[in-house]
Amino acid sequence: MAAGDIVPVTGEWFEQTLESASPDLLRTMVREMAQRMMDAEVEGLCGAGYGEVSDQRVNRRNGYRRREWDTRAGTVELAVPKLRSGSYYPEWLLERRRRAERALASVVATSYLLGVSTRRVEKLAEQLGVTKLSKSQVSVLARELDEMVAGFRGRPLDAGPYTFVWIDALTQKVREGGRTVTVHALIATGVNADGHREILGVDVVSAEDGAGWLAFLRGLVARGLSGVKLVVSDCHAGLRDAIASTLPGASWQRCRTHYHRNLLTRVPKSAQPWVSTLVRTIFEQPSAEAVHAQHRQVVHALEAKFPAAAEHLDDARDDILAFAAFPKSVWKQVWSNNPQERLNKEVRRRTDVVGIFPDRAAIIRLVGAVLAEQNDEWTEQRRYMGWKSLPPARKPARKPTPMMPI
Repeated sequence: MAAGDIVPVTGEWFEQTLESASPDLLRTMVREMAQRMMDAEVEGLCGAGYGEVSDQRVNRRNGYRRREWDTRAGTVELAVPKLRSGSYYPEWLLERRRRAERALASVVATSYLLGVSTRRVEKLAEQLGVTKLSKSQVSVLARELDEMVAGFRGRPLDAGPYTFVWIDALTQKVREGGRTVTVHALIATGVNADGHREILGVDVVSAEDGAGWLAFLRGLVARGLSGVKLVVSDCHAGLRDAIASTLPGASWQRCRTHYHRNLLTRVPKSAQPWVSTLVRTIFEQPSAEAVHAQHRQVVHALEAKFPAAAEHLDDARDDILAFAAFPKSVWKQVWSNNPQERLNKEVRRRTDVVGIFPDRAAIIRLVGAVLAEQNDEWTEQRRYMGWKSLPPARKPARKPTPMMPI
């Protein structure tokens, strides 16, 4: 072919050009193509182009969020557009919860290779296509996931102050020393300075005693946890002492959902709906003074028929009403345990598939991957607490309303 001749652009020529191109060039081409496709899709959702003034516009952009995309040319970092109203996620390009599914496959594969899986796990392993994985393949997969989870668990907590923190523990079964034992996965979440929820840490301990909680909280503080004004948790043994030791100045709020269940065990089953409705009225009052007044009224109402329940509720006054010392704008998010319960359900949905873990590292791998992906989703969602509500909440809490005779 003579110099200056035009080379026809054919499929074969294009493939040869790509094969001879450098990996950096390929990644750039792939990234630019994906970015343009996402930009075009977002323009369609907004009804106008970027920066365009149009009467047809129905939404606006609101920055970007970074996402890694694994391709045959290597890992590409994408800038996924965010919308001011609603959310955008390119399902056609990126898979949600990919790391958690890989972690689940790794745990199942490890169980299968160790010969400790049940029929249910073996069947799941076949569905996941991991029955023929070699030990070396499992090791590579596990090492990659372990590095990701370790980075997530050890990252600096530099988005504080974390005004509100929730702590909970989930029981898991694991094989150790030739027998099955129960361990506890400790999980902490918080609200950062921007008002978004954030997974602060996860660890596995043998028992929910003071030593386990103390080590867990000290690790969070060492990574940067600060500015905590209120900790919400169940009444675990040793947890309150650990909170007082590591987070001086923080108040403690007993989890409303867990306390509610404990209180109902002190009344007959037939009376539980009435007592449940009565107790809920405490948390629906318009002011701190009204909250404490309603608590006294409910205790008085229970004394005649259910004195044990009345005494239990009276003793727990300071524990369950700590939220009333903070601005009313954050009350519901503080005492409501529904967000924490939903997080626990998401973790259990994955761990229940495994049933019994082959070792503690497998628990950290799977639970850590689920939490890391949940943390990513929270950063994309709207703020859990309004940024205007947080500065007042960081001021010294009001003193509890003193008990007054009825």
